[in-house]
Amino acid sequence: MILVTGGTGLVGSHLLYDLLKNDNKVRALKRSSSNIDLVRKTFSFYSKDANQLFESIEWFDGDMLDPDSLEEALEGIKDVYHCAALVSFKKEDKKNLLDINVEGTRNLINTCIDKKIRKFCMVSSIAALGTPEEGEDTVNESTPWSPEDKRSGYSLSKFQSELEVWRGIEEGLNAVIVNPSIILGPGQWDKGSSLLFSTVANGLKYFTRGITGYVDVRDVSKAMLQLMESDIVNERFVLNGDDCTYEFIFKAIAKHIGLEGPTKYASPKMTEIGWRLASLQKVFLFKQPSFTKETARASHNIRKYSNQKIKNALNFEFIDIEKSIKDTVQHYPLQAKVKS
Repeated sequence: MILVTGGTGLVGSHLLYDLLKNDNKVRALKRSSSNIDLVRKTFSFYSKDANQLFESIEWFDGDMLDPDSLEEALEGIKDVYHCAALVSFKKEDKKNLLDINVEGTRNLINTCIDKKIRKFCMVSSIAALGTPEEGEDTVNESTPWSPEDKRSGYSLSKFQSELEVWRGIEEGLNAVIVNPSIILGPGQWDKGSSLLFSTVANGLKYFTRGITGYVDVRDVSKAMLQLMESDIVNERFVLNGDDCTYEFIFKAIAKHIGLEGPTKYASPKMTEIGWRLASLQKVFLFKQPSFTKETARASHNIRKYSNQKIKNALNFEFIDIEKSIKDTVQHYPLQAKVKS
């Protein structure tokens, strides 16, 4: 029996499908309020006849912050895939990020050690990686992380979550960590990286030329499965299909949706004004802005990520990012496809 945390999220739902397709018995930890219909929809992306696989999931209501529920969830479990995490770049969410991502991982690691789990895989993030030093332009698994690099609360939480895994390794746990870049794929269209598609579909006019990494959700799931089936332990791996400009990503999404796409370049000065105006929504309209200081400044950063380690370890080949965008758009809700 395999346990998956965060099974109702983007990575977790695709991972559940792959595990079940390969005839594994799977238990999925979720909150009692979680919407499992989102997982059913993910399964339907792969096959119209996937309902039987979906019905074979053993759902377990529990909480990462409740060690007793984790004890029950891990009863009879051989392997654990840890996909559960809060993703937010809002300052006010920093405490929740540390509670859920760090304390939750600590509780899970402790229980895995007690239960003598065979192997553990954690989904981390490129946010837990360091910033390249002067003269270097590519981040890899050994790029040192520093809290002095104006880190977001999310980055801090993922870095500290990884420390819990490394601590578990020191105590005898066999584990691997994956650090995906921005994950593309069909799933929850109203949150996370899926907002890229809805933002473009709703008539995005501006683009920036910052660069970051992107990876298909199918590759993330495949890499996790292959790492868990391999003899590799106590290593971390960057999962990155390619490094692309925001301009390329926005225009590729627009092309495959059937829209003109953004045509105006937003300079750093413009985006600085933009996030300040967006923040007024919170003051006057009591609405959380989707465009923050962190996202505005990140849109101009140039970050490149090496995927050579996973390629060497598993002879791994990544899906082309434009193909990933094209495939994702095919599942984009028709009612959300609007004209600019």
